[in-house]
Amino acid sequence: MKLIGIVFLVLCLWGCKQEKELRLLQLNIWQEGVMVKNGYEALADELARADADFVMLSEVRNYKGTRFCDRIVASLKERGKTYYSFYSYDSGLLSKYPIVDSAVIFPENGDHGSIYKLTADWEGKRVCVYTAHLDYRNCAYYRVRGYDGSTWDKMEPDTVVASLLADNVASQRDDAIRLFIADAAKETAQGHLVFIGGDFNEPSHLDWTEATKDSADHRGVVIPWTVSTLLTEAGYKDAYREIYPDPVKNPGYTYPADSKDTEVSRLTWTPDADERERIDFIYYYPQKGLSLLQANIFGPRGSIRNSMRMQENTEDTFIEPLGVWPTDHKGVLVRLSY
Repeated sequence: MKLIGIVFLVLCLWGCKQEKELRLLQLNIWQEGVMVKNGYEALADELARADADFVMLSEVRNYKGTRFCDRIVASLKERGKTYYSFYSYDSGLLSKYPIVDSAVIFPENGDHGSIYKLTADWEGKRVCVYTAHLDYRNCAYYRVRGYDGSTWDKMEPDTVVASLLADNVASQRDDAIRLFIADAAKETAQGHLVFIGGDFNEPSHLDWTEATKDSADHRGVVIPWTVSTLLTEAGYKDAYREIYPDPVKNPGYTYPADSKDTEVSRLTWTPDADERERIDFIYYYPQKGLSLLQANIFGPRGSIRNSMRMQENTEDTFIEPLGVWPTDHKGVLVRLSY
């Protein structure tokens, strides 16, 4: 009987798939953390603490004549973490695994953002990770709150959905996402795992709903924001909203974050508006065998609301910083298994 048990165990271990955990982090680093005193070192500390398998970064600038990704890889190595990366601008990608391919999907062009891609092998599986920092002009959600979405000058609040979407579509965010969807379709067709994360500079249609139309200065408006709609129609899942489907209990605001080491006036573009939004995302394509385990807001519970520091009184889950927070955004940390 004992021998039969041993044989059964061996057969199970041989035939049963052992699931592995995959961790992804998305974070807008606010121009490499240089906007906050000691921000770059704090950024390296927080990235090392997150210990993600893949990191998607927004607002890479390659300051000081050096490549940011090279510098942060060296800083992480000093902290005992080995990562790989490649040249990028405006967006950046880090991988714990050697990169087998990289590509520019939407090239950086003035204010219009960028999308980059890396491909790596993880636990015998091909993984494609895309990072996006989308166009930061024509941000129509500011118009609802009485600020122009390109100049941030004050204006009368605009609550006409057709007008808002027309202004929103004037940006190149939709163009960029369509290019991602087309490229990623080739990868998902081969069964590869696909993820995209970034600061989309646009809210989600999952957050501007009937349930939320009277909260956070939404002014009674329900808006089918286009980037999130395009991704959803293409089959992609918003990791945070999959775990927390109720936008009232879990608004998941990522911007503007309160960095207590920075003046409030530097943390908000629109001082008289309640501009709290979830504009930082991780989406995944639901391939067979891929399971979403958890999603957390990575950053302080504090936000800026009408130029005032406040603590979010929600059911959102936070991985709060240990010290200086290096950016005016909060990130998203996601755990999956395969």
